[in-house]
Amino acid sequence: MFGFYRVAAAVPEVRVADVDFNVLEIKKLVAEADRQGVALVVFPELCITGYTCADLFHQTRLTDKVYSALAEIANFAKAFDIVAVVGAPLFFKSRLFNCAVVIHNGKILAAVPKSFNPNYREFYEKRWFSSGKNIISEKMEINKEKIPFGTNIILEHDSLFSFGIEICEDLWNVIPPSCHHSIAGATINVNLSASNELVGKSEYRLDLVRQQSARCVSGYVYASSGVKESTTDLVFGGHSIIAENGVLLTQNERFLRTSGLITADMDCERIRTSRISATSFADNETVNDYLRVKIGKINRINSLKRDIPSHPFVPPDHAQRDGRCREIFSIQSAGLAKRLEHTGSEKAVIGVSGGLDSTLALLVCMEAMKLLGKKNKCIAAITMPGFGTTGRTYKNTVKLCKFAGVDFREIDIKAACNDHFKEIGHNPSVHDVTYENVQARERTQILMDVANREKGIVVGTGDLSEIALGWSTYNADHMSMYAVNCGVPKTLIRYMIDWVAENSPSDMRKVLHDIGDTPVSPELLPHRCDGKISQKTEDIIGPYELHDFFLYHTVKYGASPEKVLFLANLAFKGKYGKPQIASYMKIFIRRFFSQQFKRSCIPDGPKVGTICLSPRGDWRMPSDASDASFK
Repeated sequence: MFGFYRVAAAVPEVRVADVDFNVLEIKKLVAEADRQGVALVVFPELCITGYTCADLFHQTRLTDKVYSALAEIANFAKAFDIVAVVGAPLFFKSRLFNCAVVIHNGKILAAVPKSFNPNYREFYEKRWFSSGKNIISEKMEINKEKIPFGTNIILEHDSLFSFGIEICEDLWNVIPPSCHHSIAGATINVNLSASNELVGKSEYRLDLVRQQSARCVSGYVYASSGVKESTTDLVFGGHSIIAENGVLLTQNERFLRTSGLITADMDCERIRTSRISATSFADNETVNDYLRVKIGKINRINSLKRDIPSHPFVPPDHAQRDGRCREIFSIQSAGLAKRLEHTGSEKAVIGVSGGLDSTLALLVCMEAMKLLGKKNKCIAAITMPGFGTTGRTYKNTVKLCKFAGVDFREIDIKAACNDHFKEIGHNPSVHDVTYENVQARERTQILMDVANREKGIVVGTGDLSEIALGWSTYNADHMSMYAVNCGVPKTLIRYMIDWVAENSPSDMRKVLHDIGDTPVSPELLPHRCDGKISQKTEDIIGPYELHDFFLYHTVKYGASPEKVLFLANLAFKGKYGKPQIASYMKIFIRRFFSQQFKRSCIPDGPKVGTICLSPRGDWRMPSDASDASFK
């Protein structure tokens, strides 16, 4: 389903050296994982015997039982469309190896040895096991069957679902095997581990898994031995982690005394697309000596068990808010300060309307002046009332500029616009696109001319959402000398203003909150007789939160319209109906394609997040590309 596969990390209850008991627990978890629609379940290191058998690994009674145990697990798994990866000690050429064994549909598909055996402090694996790092493309006999054996194995079902294997210490090494697996095409890496617990180690372990999934642009499934291992000198917590490209999907509660299973739905299609767009990934030398073992039928999911944030541009964790907003604000203001300094500008000229975008841009101007050691009087904030300006936005503009202490000016554009209507022969009672754009261009002309006279630059206020939709007037609000909001979508701008409000004096906080609550509008059409806004942008093109969602998944991950629609229906379930979302999706696609010509010549401005629509960097699209294949 749209490239999603359910994966699991299992921590079985173990009895050290009791193979029969351990096999029963493994079988229980395989059955439970299959019941939950899991395609791939990963078990801890040496789970068939227990990791802490120590010198018992030299006992033939123990090691011989491993082979019958593998046969029993394989026979049991015959009834399921699930891939199970279990840990076992196996012999090869008179040496014992710590191995991961892949089982599917009644067969053992492959065995992968551990590359790096620790031999320090509490771990002395070299006493029992040989390193498999130089073993490639070998064959190992298990229960009279020859199976692939080596560290150069990728198990693959299709172009999306494929995985490589590493074992515990392999991940801690300077160059983990998972790096090579990923370069060779594995979209998921799995780790069978036995990592003991120490104060602070779980946080380090979690960071290690997350970072490796990010470095490899892959999924990562990590399963570690639980508390029923021997506690002679160490305690194991059974830490299990599932991550995807730097993002933690889920982790378990450690120190549970019974068997446990965690699952997550991994987006393998997103992983593949991210690798394509992350061009440095392709610069890695291709690994050609991999043995690719085919996996047959596997479980596919019918419903998604995964949190789909409705506002993907907004930090999901409120605790991250201060740091994230401060960083965005710093990027914007540092960019503007550099442009003002480089051009020798004496003033930043900005049009203020009492709306979200111009408010954030004004706040950024203030911060830039602080960086340059200048006063806010170096900001020429100009409000230009037109035919649709309402009392609410006008009053908020005046209050905000007063609190900010800027060089505030008011220039009414109605007379100039009426003169222009007369010159071009337009009937001012016809409220069409000409009526609106005349006002927008008059405002921009004023800003540009003032900037020339004041030896300044015009600071643009348009945001990323408007750029995506082309919701601007060409050569009007579409144009500026530096566009500080071009990397910030509408949903994030509202969030940013709330953040500034919470860190402002009470009077300014009140104004900022009211600006945040004001409906988004260009205010180009006459207001209602009661003085309220008659032209609400979201009534015309749809909610910005939906368009920002569409933008994020379309541009960042190259998701198909069908997949974006599927995800949107999950993210906004209960808020918008499916027909509603589908209709707004059509608007997004139509406008995104038809308005590229505006993006092809937008001003400079700072990239803030991972999505940017600048034609000089992140987004290069023909201005006349057809949307026929995307409808």
